Amino acid sequence: MANKPFADTDLAKFVERRVLELKPRKSQLQIANEAGFVSQNMITMIKQGANKLALDRVPSMAKALDGDPAYLLRLALAQQVGDTSAQAIIEIFGTPITANELGWIEAIREFSDDADPRLTARSRAALRGLFGV
Repeated sequence: MANKPFADTDLAKFVERRVLELKPRKSQLQIANEAGFVSQNMITMIKQGANKLALDRVPSMAKALDGDPAYLLRLALAQQVGDTSAQAIIEIFGTPITANELGWIEAIREFSDDADPRLTARSRAALRGLFGV
């Protein structure tokens, strides 16, 4: 594991999964090129956990993986600085919200008539039921 210190990170797992999911439409070389890497080997090293994803590559990598940059940023922060430090950064600057999460927030505002509803035990239970948790 010494030569793959980031193998168990959520980012490595995400990149590996997305590369597999995109395989019918994009090669790993195409993903690498879209992300601004000269070689597809960098994608391999990231998904195997041998290398971290540099924060300045998050936007282009998210686009290459057809993913949300805010979600990938959260994963990259945790990989770069560790979970505790990533949480501190998020606490200070706010949670990066994905496009999908923004859709939920907009729906809540629409259906509540912009009433700013509290998350009650009942609404939390409804969400749990919706997601089968």
